[in-house]
Amino acid sequence: MEKERTTEGNIGRITSGITLRALALATISFVQDRLSAWRDDPDRPDEDSENKLNLQLCKFLDSCARKDFVMVRFDHEEYQLGRSAVDLSASPAQKTVIGAIPHTIYDPFLVLEGKRLPAPSRKKEYVTGGKHMTGGIQRFKLGRHGADFSLAAMIGYVQKKTARHWHDEINKWISELASAVQTEECQWSDGEALKQFEEDLPNGVSQCHSCHSRTTSKSSIELHHLWVQMNRRVQA
Repeated sequence: MEKERTTEGNIGRITSGITLRALALATISFVQDRLSAWRDDPDRPDEDSENKLNLQLCKFLDSCARKDFVMVRFDHEEYQLGRSAVDLSASPAQKTVIGAIPHTIYDPFLVLEGKRLPAPSRKKEYVTGGKHMTGGIQRFKLGRHGADFSLAAMIGYVQKKTARHWHDEINKWISELASAVQTEECQWSDGEALKQFEEDLPNGVSQCHSCHSRTTSKSSIELHHLWVQMNRRVQA
């Protein structure tokens, strides 16, 4: 079996011997590295709608992967628990072995949820939708998204203010949820705050990560947050 590779380019081309986590992390890196190019693509129509942004990003990533990340393909809306669907998923481009387990083109190894910042209706929807269960992090905690995974990602479309602002604001919301009387199915703690915020100011992208307990089991899920500053599109 071929030795596991650690660089994105090599991982994107091997057909066996890679671990699930290594492939998921390489895919997250691939997405992060192309967010600014997608935003600034002169062929991309300007859109504000979350659904349309998700679809645009999925098409762009899948097109890029055909050349630069050939082991992986991207799909828009992957059905999860019940009728719930996560916004994007990454699957093998052909049947392969990941972590000694066969995966077909129908078996995603990574799911990604996209959210606007700020949310157009429910203010804290990146984190929680309350009783409506529409929150991004909330759905991962409840197992409505990524129930079979220990690693997933969220895309933040920053349409107003800055990534640094939303990092601080989201951590404030998590802290408020942790200190409040628990009135929803999710149980929150201060340890779920977003950590290791890194910002690439020239390209208008940033990243951080967080770890969250599952409500339905004793497991946890690691979330990588990839944000792109949509309100500073560079025109060609």
